[in-house]
Amino acid sequence: MGTQQLLLIVVGTVLIGIMIAVGLFMFRDQSANTNRDSISNDLVHCASKAQLYKRKPQAQGGGGGSFVGFRLETVFADLRNANATYSLGTVSQDVMSIIGVGNEIGYDNATRVKVVIDVTADSTSVNEVN
Repeated sequence: MGTQQLLLIVVGTVLIGIMIAVGLFMFRDQSANTNRDSISNDLVHCASKAQLYKRKPQAQGGGGGSFVGFRLETVFADLRNANATYSLGTVSQDVMSIIGVGNEIGYDNATRVKVVIDVTADSTSVNEVN
């Protein structure tokens, strides 16, 4: 084989290796984004249930104007689903936070995806922590 043919084989092998590496990176990144979106969707659903709890009178099983006493088990039968594991953060009369820790590796390439939603009586704020 000539030098030119060997060079083409080496260049071709390097390019194929680079394309495979880029493809794997893109797949992993998309998988983490999908996990974040799924967690956000679950958290928004949970936040709406928490707001309903706050507005409902205590006589009807609600919080009577407070988030204190809200339980995630009223929304999720199991606090772990295909998307994440969910837990309550801070809970007070006027504001609460709900945390979802996903199954995919996050932005820092070391820890899992984490999304937090802050809930008030009339608004929510979704924050992607990782």
